[in-house]
Amino acid sequence: MIAFVSGPVAALAPTTAVIEVGGVGMAVQCTPATLAGLRIGQDARLATSLVVREDSLTLYGFADDDERQVFELLQTASGVGPRLAQAMLGVHSPDALRLAVSTGDEKALTAVPGIGKKGAQKLLLELKDKLGTPLGSSGLVGAQRAAASGPAPWTEQLTAALIGLGYQSREAEEAVGAVAPQAEAAIAETGAAPVPQLLRAALQTLNRTR
Repeated sequence: MIAFVSGPVAALAPTTAVIEVGGVGMAVQCTPATLAGLRIGQDARLATSLVVREDSLTLYGFADDDERQVFELLQTASGVGPRLAQAMLGVHSPDALRLAVSTGDEKALTAVPGIGKKGAQKLLLELKDKLGTPLGSSGLVGAQRAAASGPAPWTEQLTAALIGLGYQSREAEEAVGAVAPQAEAAIAETGAAPVPQLLRAALQTLNRTR
């Protein structure tokens, strides 16, 4: 078990960070929010979870131990693999997921790509006694308050992720503006902005303008 990796950030991509550990580049799968906090050349420490398959070894990275714990707990539910668990954390913070499960919020779970209404109902039943209660104010209520008092959280996440990938602030802001209609449509339909998909769309916009 690799509990964490620590070292300078060697490279960043839309879903992956490469951390140099003892002269070896460790490719770590991360959510956009985690990637947004990294900068090439700066030291970073990521909590990690190693997923072993017959044909692959994949290292998933997280901003802290709590996020990793929730990632692993989510996979105890039937039908939830590492990719879906990471997608859930890409849309919601650990506390937001705890709040959604504790309050039976189907809408919050269906905001995650790959989870439909029936799947959300099943997850709510299976995870009810596993995730526990929210640890702090970073859950859905906190997110709603932040949205009411300032820029939407998805715009901040997306801008930070693009800057972390090496784009200038002006380029990042223009790309965020370009995908805003897509984000607003998703929020109206599901109640949340799908940050991973928006990041890919924003990168396509930037690639077309270069």
